[in-house]
Amino acid sequence: MRLDGRRPDEMRPLRVEPDFQLTAEGSVLISVGHTRVLCSASVEDAVPSFLRGGGQGWVTAEYSMLPRATVTRTPREVKKGRESGRTMEIQRLIGRALRAVVDMKALGERSVVLDCDVLQADGGTRTTAITGAFLAMGIAIGKLVAGGVLKSNPIRDYVAATSVGLAKGVPILDLCYEEDSAADVDMNIVMTGAGKFVELQATAEHEAFDDAQLAGLLGLGRKGAAELIALQKRYVQLP
Repeated sequence: MRLDGRRPDEMRPLRVEPDFQLTAEGSVLISVGHTRVLCSASVEDAVPSFLRGGGQGWVTAEYSMLPRATVTRTPREVKKGRESGRTMEIQRLIGRALRAVVDMKALGERSVVLDCDVLQADGGTRTTAITGAFLAMGIAIGKLVAGGVLKSNPIRDYVAATSVGLAKGVPILDLCYEEDSAADVDMNIVMTGAGKFVELQATAEHEAFDDAQLAGLLGLGRKGAAELIALQKRYVQLP
């Protein structure tokens, strides 16, 4: 049994509150255990300069963590005058994950901007942000299709992310902060509804791992991603 009483292959409790922000085209407050991320989708009738006139759209993301999302206060990055390397890495990861399942031509010359704000962090903030950002985007795009703005849904598949790791040689799914900070191996897995990988981020924190351990982690990741995608399907229906 783990710190919170879960089995090695058990996810933390999942909860989604759709349309959490009434002012956004699409939004969700997603909770994975004690990690809570507010994800909102804004649709803009413009694209970056390098895409203008090309007849295709763009999906991008911004990520931030509130000062007291963690046990000790973290100053706002705006006070430092620039984003941290971690922030830039995570928001690029979220953007890549969502673009992997969107037909940019079908989206047309418009942008979907996903804002992911961590209200409370207990491990897995980037994976929770990806899963929630897809939900916010799916809700927003669904409204465009229902309103006749888009002829068809440009989202081609679901995408979700979770974490896995090795703790004293045992593969575990969906790490909380204490597990993440002490794990021998930490791995983030981004997968589509079709079971394909979008991104794998694996690091041996204390001990190297072999092929058999990697296979075990991937199997756990598939299980977790499938549970998250099943949750997404309750709120976003694709053709």
